[in-house]
Amino acid sequence: MIEIKNVTKKYGEKSALKNISFNINNGEIFAFIGHNGAGKTTLIKSIVGIHEFDEGDILINGKSIKTKPIECKKQMAFVPDNPELYEQMKAIDFINFVCDMYEVPQNVREENIKKYSKMFEIEDNLNDTIDSFSHGMKQKIALISALAHNPDILIMDEPFVGLDPKAVFDVKKVMNEMIEQGKTIFFSTHILDVAEKLCSRVAIIKNGELLKVGSMAEIKGDKSLEKVFLDLEG
Repeated sequence: MIEIKNVTKKYGEKSALKNISFNINNGEIFAFIGHNGAGKTTLIKSIVGIHEFDEGDILINGKSIKTKPIECKKQMAFVPDNPELYEQMKAIDFINFVCDMYEVPQNVREENIKKYSKMFEIEDNLNDTIDSFSHGMKQKIALISALAHNPDILIMDEPFVGLDPKAVFDVKKVMNEMIEQGKTIFFSTHILDVAEKLCSRVAIIKNGELLKVGSMAEIKGDKSLEKVFLDLEG
């Protein structure tokens, strides 16, 4: 469970996040939507411990990311919108590097690397250096690295950008499998029809302020999520 409590983040005089509060429960896929610059990535990076914030707190299964950052991060995996990987490394070496940080047993990592590299059709490229990869292939390596240590919480920033249609399908399949195991998924997206079909809950942010948060049914009513979002933006 992720508890976001009255989080405010400022850049100089500008507030990127303004007293944001909501919870992301175990066993749900939660969508986070808003226009470019609304504060989505700022909040996501605050949750995973990349950004510090000025006020409030974020709890990961009851532990504060401020005071217990390592314990919190061990429970999470983060896939950014622009996968910044060590590009001179071979893909397999990078994945194993991440597994080493999470102390993943050899048999577990081998099984997961085999499973996900085959799923994302990149097993033949694991011994290539990452700098030879397209954006979509780098995204797949970031996803495999995130999934290889079986995280309890998966956080993704625009995870479908650059992926081919089959990979998008596979990511959605993995997300549903994780939810069946009681795990937690929080992701931002501009692909609103995917969010509407996939997610149980949603939050909408604009200019650093939380406009709406609730179940998908509550938020959209008899409208589409796209129509609700455009009405709020308008």
